[in-house]
Amino acid sequence: MGTKKTPSQTGITRRFFIGGMAGLAGAPAIITGASGRTRIVDGIASGDISSNSAVIWGRSNISAKMLVEWSTTPKFDKAQRVAGPMVTARTGYTGQVTLNELPSGQEIFYRVRFGDQAGNEARIGHLRTPGKNRDVSFVFGGDQCGAGWGINPEWGGLRLFETMRLTRPDFLIHLGDRIYADRPIHERASTPDGEVWKNIITPAKSKVAESVADYRGNYSYNFLDKHYRKFSEEVPALTTWDDHEVTNDWWPGRKLSRRIMFRKGYIQSNIDVLARYGRQAFFEFTPVNRHATDPNRLYRQVSYGQNVDVFLLDSRSYRSRNNRNRQTKAGSNTALLGRGQIDWLKESLSKSKALWKLISSPLPIAHERKRERPRYDKFANSENGRPLGREHEIAEILAHIKTHGVTNTVWLAADVHYSAAHHFQPDRAAFKEFDPFWEFISGPFHTRPGRIKHLDTTFGPERFFRTPRAPKGNLPPSAGYIYFGHGHVDAKSGTLTISFRDVDGKILYEKTIIPKK
Repeated sequence: MGTKKTPSQTGITRRFFIGGMAGLAGAPAIITGASGRTRIVDGIASGDISSNSAVIWGRSNISAKMLVEWSTTPKFDKAQRVAGPMVTARTGYTGQVTLNELPSGQEIFYRVRFGDQAGNEARIGHLRTPGKNRDVSFVFGGDQCGAGWGINPEWGGLRLFETMRLTRPDFLIHLGDRIYADRPIHERASTPDGEVWKNIITPAKSKVAESVADYRGNYSYNFLDKHYRKFSEEVPALTTWDDHEVTNDWWPGRKLSRRIMFRKGYIQSNIDVLARYGRQAFFEFTPVNRHATDPNRLYRQVSYGQNVDVFLLDSRSYRSRNNRNRQTKAGSNTALLGRGQIDWLKESLSKSKALWKLISSPLPIAHERKRERPRYDKFANSENGRPLGREHEIAEILAHIKTHGVTNTVWLAADVHYSAAHHFQPDRAAFKEFDPFWEFISGPFHTRPGRIKHLDTTFGPERFFRTPRAPKGNLPPSAGYIYFGHGHVDAKSGTLTISFRDVDGKILYEKTIIPKK
C-alpha cells in the first residue's frame, strides 16, 4: 500500500487541496492507488475534428494503455473500441487516439479509460461531426490565466468557459496563450481597488517554467477549474500557440537578458531550450493531428464540412528576431510566418473548396502602439505607408488571395486582450492589391485587459467595434473585461455571423457577412 503523503511532503499547499482536485492534476505520479487501478488526471478532451475523424486526449495517473470507445448514443449502443498508446512518464502520462470513419452529421459520445482492469475510472465526452445541411457554430479567442490572475473559486473560476459551453458550439478556435508559462501565480493578488484575489496555486505555477515538468504543470493547472474541464469534455478545440506557451515575445535563437532573468526569476537564458520543452508539453496536452513528416509543425488546415476550413497559423516558430520592422524589401530579417508557412497557406487557400476560409492567426494585422519602438513583435510597425518589414508577408498573402480569386476569407486573431471588428478596404489603404475583408479579434478569456487603441493604416483598416478601453492597472477578470468571439454559419443562406460576448453571454456586437458564391 502506498504511503499517504501530507501537503508539506508533496510540496502542494493546503489551499491547493482545498481549492480543487486534491492535487491530482499537479502530480500524477504520487496518486497511484493501492490496487493499481487507474484514474484520469486533469480530464479528457477532443480536437482537430472533421467530417469523419477526431483526436481524443486523456491523462492517466500511472502507466497504462489508453482505450477509447465511441457511439452515436449516450448509452453507448453498438459502441466501437479503439486501442491507443501506452502512456508513461515519458509523455507525462498523456495519450491521444484518433477516431476514424466517424459518421457525418452525428452527435458522437466517447468514453476514455486507461487499462482494462475492472474499476478503472472512465470519463465520457462529446463532439459533433459536421453534416451537409447543418449550421456550424464556433467560439474563438485566447489568453487565459495571465498577469497573475489564476483560478479563484470564490469568483467562480474560469467562468467564461462555462458561458462559451452554453452556446453549444461545434468547436473552439484557440488562438494562443493557453498558458502563461512566464508568469507565476501566487496565492493572493491585489486588485487596483485594494481587493484580494485568491488563486488556487500549484508548485508548477509558483515559478516561471524552465523544464518539461514545469510546462506540463501549466497546462494541467487549467484543468483544476470545473468549467474548463466540462468545456473540454464537450467541445473540440482547434488549437495553435502564441508566445506565452514558451515566454513573452520569444523568437528562435533569442537569449534572455540578465535584466529579464533577474526580474522574472529565470535561470535558463537559452530560448531554444525553453521552446523545445514548451513545444513538447504543447503537443502532449493538445489533441492535434500531427504532420506525418514534420511532427513539430503546428500550422495546419482543419476542414469542418463543406462550409468551413480553418487555417491555424504559427506566429512563433519561423520568425526572425524582433527588430524595427522597417525593411523596404522582404528577406530573412522580415520573417514572422516564414516562407514555408506562407507558401503552404497560399496553396491551401487556393485549393480550399469550403464556403468560408477562416485564417486563424494568433496576432492581429494592424494593432500598433502609438510611439515607435526599437522592436516590434507583430506585423504592424506604426509607419502608415507602404508595406515595410513583416507587413510584406501580409501584402503577399492578400495579393495572392485577390489574384487567385479566393473568396470569403475572414481573419481571426487574439493576443491583444480586447475584442474588435476591423474591415480592411483597399480604397483606404497605402497597399491596394487586395480584396476587402474582415478581421475579428477576440479575448481575453481570463487575464488583464489591453488598452492599446491605435491601428496601422497600411492595409486600410476601419474599426467598427472595440470593447471598452479599461482604466490603467492590472485589472482582474472580475472587472468585466473578458470576452469571447462566436461564429455561426447558416447552412441554408451561407451567411457568417460573428458576435462578441461577455462573461454573462451578452452580445456586445454582431456582424453578418453575406458570402460571395
